[in-house]
Amino acid sequence: MAQKRKTYTREFKIEAVRLLERSGRTQVEIANELGMAPSSLSRWKQKYGADVEGAFPDREVLTLEEARIRQLERENEILRQERDILKKVVTIFSQPSR
Repeated sequence: MAQKRKTYTREFKIEAVRLLERSGRTQVEIANELGMAPSSLSRWKQKYGADVEGAFPDREVLTLEEARIRQLERENEILRQERDILKKVVTIFSQPSR
């Protein structure tokens, strides 16, 4: 069975990087304390250092247009499935009875 990937909030990532910068402890110690891989903490530090304001954008935040497009795509898929089912039903009932 596949292992579920952990996801961390933007706030958690920022606090972890700040803890690393301010505590004076090693990256491995902090990562172990937080229950995560040291490489993740290292990547977060690089991203945070490069762009403090834009670091770790929320994936869940969508523009209104993106949200509307996703909703319409879901509705479109449902309608396609319903159409395909109706086509099969028509095919079944249009066959001569035995």
